[in-house]
Amino acid sequence: MPNRVIYVDVDDTLIRTVGRKQIPMPASADYVRRMHSEGHELYCWSRGGSEYSRRACESLGIADCFVAFLPKPDVVLDDRGLELLDYCEVILPGNASNH
Repeated sequence: MPNRVIYVDVDDTLIRTVGRKQIPMPASADYVRRMHSEGHELYCWSRGGSEYSRRACESLGIADCFVAFLPKPDVVLDDRGLELLDYCEVILPGNASNH
């Protein structure tokens, strides 16, 4: 399989926040480590912004697995319109260990 480009969300994917406490989601962190070790290109993004994404990954010990830390986009200019992500495989955090 060729290397893939994988975008990983932070909130409720890598960490779950309850009040002021952040709880790691181990299956997702393991998925990140596994995909990185297989040579895939990983980017972490969050509505909280790039620094928030970086800090979350540093706290999980997986920051070195990512090429960059990004804010989620507000606007996407692309000819595919609403079908932009129709070719993507979407993995939910609860299923990360199965992929």
